[in-house]
Amino acid sequence: MKFDEIDLKLMGLLQEDCKKTTKEYALRLGLSNTAVYERIKRLEKSNTIHGYVALLNKELINRSFTVFCHVKLIQHTRANIQQFEKDVLKLNEVVECYHLSGDYDYLIKIHVQDMPAYREFMISKLTTLQHIGSTQSSFSINEVKHSTAVPIL
Repeated sequence: MKFDEIDLKLMGLLQEDCKKTTKEYALRLGLSNTAVYERIKRLEKSNTIHGYVALLNKELINRSFTVFCHVKLIQHTRANIQQFEKDVLKLNEVVECYHLSGDYDYLIKIHVQDMPAYREFMISKLTTLQHIGSTQSSFSINEVKHSTAVPIL
């Protein structure tokens, strides 16, 4: 799908704050409400926009302990990969999971309350998954930059 300059600006505005009214976006873009509404619907229909979320304050919901865990599978078979990916999707504490190249097979990002909660997660959930050979965990000291926006301009 090809995007013009207005589409790109609109996507940027939506990533900044998707709770504004169509009228507010129209004023910022110099378009009519209808034109903005139709552009948003086109972006949704094409799956360019595939959802809207509320970003929560991790401190206030007791999930501010962030862990990055590298996972190495025992063997790189299609069945092992598919099973691990299916199983990791069920773990609520895991907020991101990436299949990687290099020394480890996966990088998962985990949000829990604290170190004891992470230990419990490791013992009762992650290490019970089949086909895991080893893990290596790193703990976030400070979140320097966090963005959910995809750079488009």
